[in-house]
Amino acid sequence: MALLDRLKGSSPSPTATKPVNQPTNAKRAPAAPGRDAQYQDLKSRVHNRLFDVIDFARISTVSEERVCSDIATATLQILEDEKFLLTLEERERFVKEIQDEVFGLGPLEPLLQDPTISDILVNGSGHIFIERRGKLEKTVARFRDDAHLMRIIDKIVSAVGRRIDESSPLVDARLADGSRVNVIIPPLALDGPAMSIRRFGTDPLTVENLIELGALTPELVKLLEAIVACRLNVLISGGTGSGKTTLLNVVSSFIPADERIVTIEDSAELQLKQEHVVRLETRPANIEGTGRIAQRDLVINSLRMRPDRIVVGEVRGAESLDMLQAMNTGHDGSLTTVHANTPRDALSRIETMVAMAGLDMPQRSVRSQIASAINVVVQLARLSDGRRKLVSLQEITGMEGEIVTMQEIFTFDRHGIDADNNVLGEIVPTGVRPKFAEKLKLAGYPLPASLFERHAR
Repeated sequence: MALLDRLKGSSPSPTATKPVNQPTNAKRAPAAPGRDAQYQDLKSRVHNRLFDVIDFARISTVSEERVCSDIATATLQILEDEKFLLTLEERERFVKEIQDEVFGLGPLEPLLQDPTISDILVNGSGHIFIERRGKLEKTVARFRDDAHLMRIIDKIVSAVGRRIDESSPLVDARLADGSRVNVIIPPLALDGPAMSIRRFGTDPLTVENLIELGALTPELVKLLEAIVACRLNVLISGGTGSGKTTLLNVVSSFIPADERIVTIEDSAELQLKQEHVVRLETRPANIEGTGRIAQRDLVINSLRMRPDRIVVGEVRGAESLDMLQAMNTGHDGSLTTVHANTPRDALSRIETMVAMAGLDMPQRSVRSQIASAINVVVQLARLSDGRRKLVSLQEITGMEGEIVTMQEIFTFDRHGIDADNNVLGEIVPTGVRPKFAEKLKLAGYPLPASLFERHAR
């Protein structure tokens, strides 16, 4: 029984079926406004119709050459039925892209190739949503059924040595470009497999990009560069999707190239440009329930690797205690992130996570560790209009009694919203000169007093 056994209509002409299963260098002419959207919509429709004419369950039993040939034949016939005008070069490129989708991640491939998409959210086989410029949209893409979706999920998780099944129904993984993937399947997911993909492009956002987008200001960049170069410990705080990893990538770029950096992550997402980087990643338990390597194990091990800097992608549990210990024992200039809504909440979360280490430490001792280890807390937020911004930069100044004291250096001064519901505001200094300014000056990074002066509106 052939893969292609339900295609109706005549075969395409010999001219249209010249070898299309090989990569082509043909380039499409610049598309008119709206045509590219029509082209992508056509790709989704063709991909959906392929479900009805190709026996995808038998792909693994047939040679790649045969699969490419059948897909090309079916795609060209569907194009004839759609009556969408394409040049010969466009048709060849179109078929090649469809083949890539079949051998790649199916209907997700065109979404992954769109640089404007920041999140892909799959709610079962029939509902795929995307986030573009901070707003959610439903797409026309879909999987044939839950079995098709599970085949794509298996392909993703197996590529990074993970597994997912009924005994282990949730998993974190990553794509080849570093994008973060989270999957949860039945019986935990009641309406079919659910998958979330947080995009991280091959070319991550740079300082210039963040300034252009308004997430940072040139003054803030100058301050952050000095903070990192002078080896102050930085905690980046924010909610889900607020841009913590993006900022961590940017801030990490300020680390001098001659320093040894060790990164520790649950799923490798950081894209540091320095040459001397050792990347570590946690490992889940195997099918026998053994072999798990947690972030805490990696943080402890990293201290034996002669690091100049330790960068933890995100602290979530007991490893926070070891991170504080590292910051307090000669590993200055370390960086990490945490989920929290305010800088004060970030410190409370760190305190709670230290308690998860199982040590019966007095509260004051924990807070004293936090106050001496962390120098700067950077708070990020995703605004109601979808934009990400730095909304607060605070310095930890020490302890007063039982309380960790902080002072805000920069803040986001919100004015309101405009007619298009865009948030109006600007990042401004509070007028407070940080105590670490003298340390920056002694290290060769003198900052003008005007940098911290509050300007009248």
